[in-house]
Order: sequence, then C-alpha cells, then structure tokens
Amino acid sequence: MVVIGVFPFAVLRSIRLATISRAESLRCAGSSDLASARARWAEIRGWVLLKGAALCIALVAMLSVSADANVALEEHKLPMKFSWVACEPNCRGWVSAVGVVTNDSPRDFDEFARGRQLGGATIVLDSSGGSVNDSIALGRRFRELGMLTTVGVSVLTPRGERASVSPEAYCESMCVFLLLSGKSRYVPEQAHVRVHQIWMGDRANHARAATYSADDLMIVERDIGRLAKYTFDMGGTGDLLSLSLNVPPWEDLHELSREELRLTNLVTADMVAQPGSPNAAMVEFTLKPVQNGLVSSAVATETNPEPARSTKMVEAMGRTGGLRAAAAPPEQE
Repeated sequence: MVVIGVFPFAVLRSIRLATISRAESLRCAGSSDLASARARWAEIRGWVLLKGAALCIALVAMLSVSADANVALEEHKLPMKFSWVACEPNCRGWVSAVGVVTNDSPRDFDEFARGRQLGGATIVLDSSGGSVNDSIALGRRFRELGMLTTVGVSVLTPRGERASVSPEAYCESMCVFLLLSGKSRYVPEQAHVRVHQIWMGDRANHARAATYSADDLMIVERDIGRLAKYTFDMGGTGDLLSLSLNVPPWEDLHELSREELRLTNLVTADMVAQPGSPNAAMVEFTLKPVQNGLVSSAVATETNPEPARSTKMVEAMGRTGGLRAAAAPPEQE
C-alpha cells in the first residue's frame, strides 16, 4: 500500500511542477501568447495525468498477479483440501484436490463425499505429495468410486459464474500415485508429473548425514512393498516404481516424459474437449488400451495395517525440485 501511494504522489508532484512552469511562462509571455500558453498547459497536464493513471493501473495488476501466485503457493503448503466445482449446464462438475496429503486426508475426503454422488466423477489434482500410507488409502477410495483423475488447477471467474481448468499444474511424489487411482487417467501436455523415492520424512533434508536404525529400514521396505502392491492393483506398471525409486531425496525430482507417462500407464485417456473450455478437463475421455491387462477392479483396503510407524512425506518444495521434510517426526499409527 505504501508503494501504491508513491504513484499518486508523483503525479501530483508533476502537476505542481507543471503549474509552476505555467505561471512562469505566463509572466514571461505577452497577452498575444496567452492562448498558446493555456493550450500548452492543457496538453502537459493531460499527458501527466494519463501517464500517472497508466502507472497506477500497471502496479495494481502486478500486485494482483503476485497475490494470486502467493495464494496458490500457500495452498500447496496446506493439508489437501477438497471442493466441488460446479459447471452446469456445460458439464457435470468436478472435485478439486489441492495440497499435501496428511494423516487426516482420507477422513477429510470421506466427510466431503458424504451426501454427494461422486461415482464416476473427475478429480483434478494439484499436489506436491504427502504421506505414503495415507495416499494409498485415499487412492483406494478414489478407485472405489470409479473416479477419473487428471492434473490441473481449477479456475473460477471473479463472480464464480464460469469454471475451467488450467493445465499448468504439478502432481509430484505421492500425488502421482493418486493420479494412478483413476479408473481413467489424463495428463495435459502442460502439466508436470514428477517422481522420487519415498524416505523418512524427518530426515529427508539431510538424508546422507542422518543415521538410520534397523527399525527405520524395516519401515521403508514395508512401505515400498505396500506401494508396489497398490501400484499393480491400480493398473500401474513396474516402470513407475523403477523410475520413482531411482531418484534419491538429494537429487531433483524426475519429470516424466509423455512416453514415460504411457509406459507407466499413468495416462490411459485422451481428452476430446478443447483445453480451456468449461468442460475441458472433466468429461469426455477417449480410452486407450491398458498394457498387459493390469487394470484391476480390486479396491480392497490395506490388508496388513500393522501398528508401526510409517514413512512420512518427502514433499517437493515450491517448483525447484528440492525437497522438504514434514514438520512432524515419524509417529505411531
């Protein structure tokens, strides 16, 4: 607000200087020059006001874009939030899922789904990942409902009259396995899908320097086993696990190419609607053949939820490919 105030001050200052210049010119000019002096003053004053107004508008627009970017970044730091985006009569609508998967996310989704007819609905993901076991549980809920999955950011007009999906979005870490849970799955070309290893979240920032006990190794291997079973249950391939488990936490996340998206079976559909239209990311999928017949309708819950700690999230920071550990240390489940 202090910065905004500088421009009106500059405009007023310019007008004042122009006024002084006008007075001096009037004193020096004779009566025959009075009309031309007034015309000159009007021209200067109009130019100053126009330039000042343009500067103020540009600054407000710049601050508005910056504020929107900050809001989007903050949402990625918060626990995953579910919301219904209506787009009638253009399409049925969709579920927006933004943020980090936490211990509360499966329960939050259950509460969100209560009383709603979500069977076969599309869920639009924009997430940097989260807890391994809670992502698995959440993904199984999506599959039970026969949901379709895609990557994007839900965009509403200022008055909320029209909704669309921006494909410029990120699905990272365990979000990729949420994407895999869709009965049909679509990834826009502008979206970023990135993978890495699962790790003990409280030691991800200093993974090489940290110490690990036998129990820690047991937890990681147990969760890798759970993730592998989930991957095949959802119709994924071993290539997804191989690509993910080859990227340690001290390296940048690996962004999957279009070829890798199909190789891992993360993409099983192409969109018919044009991007940017109200139903662009929601409705018509053209199904592609599933590799090796691995798609499974099995939606059983986790079969061996032993009472032990789980690997917590190793969350992507911002969009730099760095890693941030969860704030809380591994806990008893």
